[in-house]
Amino acid sequence: MREVTRPASAGTPAPATGGADANAEVRNLLRTMGSQALPLALAAVAGVFLARCLQPEGRGVYATITTTAGIAIVLGHLSVGRSQIALWPLLDRYRPLAGNAAILGLALGLASAAVTFGVVTALHLVPAPALMAMALLAVPFGVAVVNLKGIALLEGRVGLANKSVVTAAVVQYVPVLVMAVTGTATLPTVIACWAVATILPFALFVRPLGLPAPGDAALARRQLAMSGRFHPGTMALHLLLTVDVPLLGALVTPAEVGLYTVAASLLSLSRVPTDALAQITLSRQAVRDEADARRVTARTIRLTLLLSCAAVGALTCASPLLVPLVYGPAFAASVGPLLAFAPGAVAWSVLRPLEQYLVRLGRPITMTAIAAGALASNLALNAVLIPLWGARGAGLASTLSYGAMVAVEAGWFARVAGLGAADLLPGPGDVRWVVSALRRRWCASAPAATSRP
Repeated sequence: MREVTRPASAGTPAPATGGADANAEVRNLLRTMGSQALPLALAAVAGVFLARCLQPEGRGVYATITTTAGIAIVLGHLSVGRSQIALWPLLDRYRPLAGNAAILGLALGLASAAVTFGVVTALHLVPAPALMAMALLAVPFGVAVVNLKGIALLEGRVGLANKSVVTAAVVQYVPVLVMAVTGTATLPTVIACWAVATILPFALFVRPLGLPAPGDAALARRQLAMSGRFHPGTMALHLLLTVDVPLLGALVTPAEVGLYTVAASLLSLSRVPTDALAQITLSRQAVRDEADARRVTARTIRLTLLLSCAAVGALTCASPLLVPLVYGPAFAASVGPLLAFAPGAVAWSVLRPLEQYLVRLGRPITMTAIAAGALASNLALNAVLIPLWGARGAGLASTLSYGAMVAVEAGWFARVAGLGAADLLPGPGDVRWVVSALRRRWCASAPAATSRP
């Protein structure tokens, strides 16, 4: 059998320079994961108590309403943030761009909320229209926050952007946790917490970004014309990730939604290391050297698969004991959807590093077509599998559609980069690199820890 060797452009770091690079990458990875810990911990703990308090049916109604409102936010922001990034280097004055971020966000968010409410009411997709209306009232502010957070990041105010995320998490989950522990949580109160947490970050951006600021109508038209080309792909990708929740609510029962969202929430924990890895490698994927960008992308894909398989595998093996122990016996049936969804969770983790490279090819229509095709297959699969198997069918539909999308995009990347399948799959060298990097990181931190009194 012929031995497969990786090209130099796709390999792991050379031993001569790998130590320092490995220590820096592991340190950055751990710091990035740490910055996500507070919102994730609050969401996880509050989610457990909320599930026990509301039980599967109430948890399902809550998930359906907040997911629908989240879709309205994505629909309403119209990818204006993409136009902000594109126009930032070309403008001499940024104040009109900040003004447009708030004005367009509020206006487009209001229109999106109105359309969403009309659709879900006409199609009877939500069992509690009054609560749906409460959540949709926050959508205009949620859309504006997406735009304003983009402005803050463009200005280099990472701390301000992070503060908005942490504040929203604290405002939403701490009251929910208190109410769940004391047994006073109800659907109206937890949805009100979600709405307040969506609105409040808007106030945090007002003073630092100099709002209210005058907008620029000509600039707004230019932004909308530019962002409109990207938005169909963004919307298709978000719907691919979230549309199964309202479909479950419409085709089966809210209790099935509750079981499915618990499974999805548990598997979302596996994305913490892979999302952190994608975040710290973004700048290296955006370098001008095409060969280096391809090498970093291939290596990131392999390491992502390695981390994701380990995390998803651990959660899958533990789920038969973990789910009923943590969420209660009523959610024991969540294990089936979790097992069906697990391969899809691994596939989804690879999409981010793949697309971070593919966007540099400048083919938004192709990327939109791939996302739209995956969404269409997901809708068709859900329409067949949900009536047959409920939440398990939704998990299987997600696995099949996510896997197909990753296969297409990975094939595109491999063709452009001149790589084979073996160059994108983790091998013994990648495992040795991870173990060696963690060992060096542990040895570097051990003396400092042992020297403390």
